[in-house]
Amino acid sequence: MIKREAESFLRSLAADFKAVAVVGPRQSGKTTLVRSVFVDKPYVSLENPDVRSFATEDTRGFLAQFPTGAVLDEAQRVPALFSYLQQILDENQEHGRFILTGSNHFLLQENISQSLAGRIAYLNLLPFTLNELPPGAVDDADDWMLKGGYPAIHDGPGSRANWFANYIRTYVERDVRQIKNITDLFAFERFLRLCAGRTGQLLNMSNLALEAGVDSKTIASWIGILESSFIVHLLRPYHVNFNKRVVKTPKLLFLDTGLACALLGITDRNQLALHPMRGSLFENLVTSELIKRLGHQGRHAQSWFWRDQKGHEVDLLIEEAGRITPIEIKSGRTVQGEFFGGLEYWTKLSGGTAGVLIHSGDARQERSNGIKVLPWSGLFEAVGA
Repeated sequence: MIKREAESFLRSLAADFKAVAVVGPRQSGKTTLVRSVFVDKPYVSLENPDVRSFATEDTRGFLAQFPTGAVLDEAQRVPALFSYLQQILDENQEHGRFILTGSNHFLLQENISQSLAGRIAYLNLLPFTLNELPPGAVDDADDWMLKGGYPAIHDGPGSRANWFANYIRTYVERDVRQIKNITDLFAFERFLRLCAGRTGQLLNMSNLALEAGVDSKTIASWIGILESSFIVHLLRPYHVNFNKRVVKTPKLLFLDTGLACALLGITDRNQLALHPMRGSLFENLVTSELIKRLGHQGRHAQSWFWRDQKGHEVDLLIEEAGRITPIEIKSGRTVQGEFFGGLEYWTKLSGGTAGVLIHSGDARQERSNGIKVLPWSGLFEAVGA
């Protein structure tokens, strides 16, 4: 089993809170993590129809089986649990008593906010980051983009294409219906693939609605579904205006580029190398990897991008403890002078640090203008991770 970096953060949360909810996309390794960390706790899967029936029809009796707590997998499947858990947690001061997992943040949040607020902590467990993978798991940036970080892709020699095809089908047919009763699943899957084609771009809901054949309100609702189930992340524009004429629309990113490539029909390295989306996918890769690792480490960092209406842009701003690190992301393997324009403009405008340039090659440099150049394999150095 590959050790997860989030393990330390999970243990810390369990020591500080009465309960912990581990949430994340389907197949991100939640069950494996909690069972390996809390080996002494009974494990119960609420995906099991018989167990779910018992928990739903006699919630008090179900929970009475676990006087010292338990791991409750896919807890959102039994909403009635949360009100009963509130009473149990209030009557006992023990920390780390119940560990809940769920593949849908929205359903857990809705129930927890009503019943367990202040008693429970969250850990978002996302697919593997590069540092969690064993040496040799990926050959280069393109291989990494194609494979992504879902554990099943790295467990054996199985077909990547077949796994993602089944993942997409399961997600659309099962998870989406749990979140909202969408009758036209074909339209939703078409919308999902259209989103993949907008990876790294500003989110234009009107345009997306036109192509998907639905209205803008439906698109807004469906984007919320993708966010709550950890498929996409909306990267917001930086909120401080050095110049009033700034872009205020978020960027659409996928939290796993392997899934984005599968939705785009990209099946091999040759196809990816020539694909017009390669640059956007590389930017998506670097951004999502940094967001994932900072989250798994439990660091209170925020991520943004900045762009004005004249075309000046910084791909990623990481804000932590009052300090902003500007990061420019270029898919080229050879570092060129034109890569530094956005960072230089930002430094002049903000008076902040010179920043970091991350590219898909191997060069590592310290430029005279103060900008640090890092290869894709060293991207975590950008935030001291």
